Amino acid sequence: MTGSRDSVERRRERLAALTSWDADWAGLRVVVTGIGISGFAAADTLIELGASVVVVDGSVTERTQAQAETLRIVGAVDVLLGPEAVQTLPLIEGELPDLVVTSPGWRPDQAVLAGAGRKHIPVWGDVELAWRVRSRRGKKTAAWLAVTGTNGKTTTVGMAESMLRAGGLKAVAVGNVGTPILDALREPVEYDAFVVELSSFQLHWAESLSPVASVVLNVAEDHVDWHGSYESYLADKAKIYRNTQKAAVYNAEQIETERMVEEADVVEGCRAIGFTTRTPGLSMLGVVDGLLVDRAYIPERKDHAAELASVADLGEIAPRHMVANALAAAALVRAIGVEPVAVREGLRSYLPGDHRIQPVATIDGVVWVNDSKATNPHAASASLAAFDSVVWIAGGLSKGVTYDELVARHSARLKTVVLIGVDSSDLEGALRRHAPNVPVIRVDPGETEEDRPDGASIMARAVEHAAETAGTGDTVLMAPAAASMDQFASYAQRGTAFIDAVHRLVEGKAQSKE
Repeated sequence: MTGSRDSVERRRERLAALTSWDADWAGLRVVVTGIGISGFAAADTLIELGASVVVVDGSVTERTQAQAETLRIVGAVDVLLGPEAVQTLPLIEGELPDLVVTSPGWRPDQAVLAGAGRKHIPVWGDVELAWRVRSRRGKKTAAWLAVTGTNGKTTTVGMAESMLRAGGLKAVAVGNVGTPILDALREPVEYDAFVVELSSFQLHWAESLSPVASVVLNVAEDHVDWHGSYESYLADKAKIYRNTQKAAVYNAEQIETERMVEEADVVEGCRAIGFTTRTPGLSMLGVVDGLLVDRAYIPERKDHAAELASVADLGEIAPRHMVANALAAAALVRAIGVEPVAVREGLRSYLPGDHRIQPVATIDGVVWVNDSKATNPHAASASLAAFDSVVWIAGGLSKGVTYDELVARHSARLKTVVLIGVDSSDLEGALRRHAPNVPVIRVDPGETEEDRPDGASIMARAVEHAAETAGTGDTVLMAPAAASMDQFASYAQRGTAFIDAVHRLVEGKAQSKE
């Protein structure tokens, strides 16, 4: 038992010293769970650092096999694929690992991770590893601006990246946005700043982060199935504020985020900066007469506000939540000295990603909008709030959330609801309770796995039903308030299916007029 305690203590001491790229990583025994984008980047980085790495993944596909072969070539001790590979914590060259680095989506109760816990072996996420190796001798260390929230993360990091670049800084959006931060760290580029999108999963496995500025954009019930409870989800989101250096940015319209800042153990001198889509108070950014203004980062903030941009700079459709995202991004970049003119230019040059309140077509006075990225009720609520009369295409994999508040809030703007999804009974029940007079059309998902139509067919039928009920002045909004994986490979595939179906509708209308 004493030897066991000694080995645990030695392991702890060694890991505590690993705080730069140039630290002694050689021979460190590491298990990496997952061989997807972030898992591959973590394994590749650790191998480059000289660690002894074993990678495990439960799937055996052409992609995972190709990834495995690449990692073996560059020096992985082993790569284990298949269901049996993720049932137990593997040994590395006959000994227990010193560390497990996990891909974000792996739940804490997964067998490999639970096994590490029983053996007192620390588990880091890829972002924790990235923070540990961010400093490298002879290379500039980029400032980290950290972003989380239930919705709006990708839009906000994109806006912040655009503002930073408009200000003449070398900056890149990384993390959950798609580019692993470990890949960006290893690029031969002297970045001034990383805008890091962090999911609640990534924050769960992060302990050492100390960003220059951080923000929780908003919180709402989501991923309860992964975290076990909404309280646990909020606790992981709140970790982003821990050790923030200059600006802990919060949503002044949502008390939960303000409380997170109040309770956070930040670096001495760090300021609390609020953002609001209303008139800002002191130490806030907000909106006055259609202008985005700053009362936080100017010396005369008690009596004045600095103009940053116009709501019109945000584009054709600028719903309230997009304005909030722009203000949050501005609060982050202003913390590292970006000037107001760069905020404006950054917003003007920013191109929103696909599937986020994306206008697709206007047909006979009906506007068709794709917001497939609205994968939970909070995101769908923000979309619905932007329009007055809506034919709503919704439904899918609910992830354990409820829909009563969403439907009750927006029932007056719903003209018709077209339900997709294998099982959208939770949403259908909420519609019966809170919008009993709104017609609901159910797209048949098929009774068995074998007779289920593919996603393209499902969406084509949904668009046909929507077209039959929509009239001049209506918006057909595809904002599902649910995940896509029951009928589509991803929210992007779902959005593309919607776009394709609408375009076919446009073509059909044009041909009928010839």
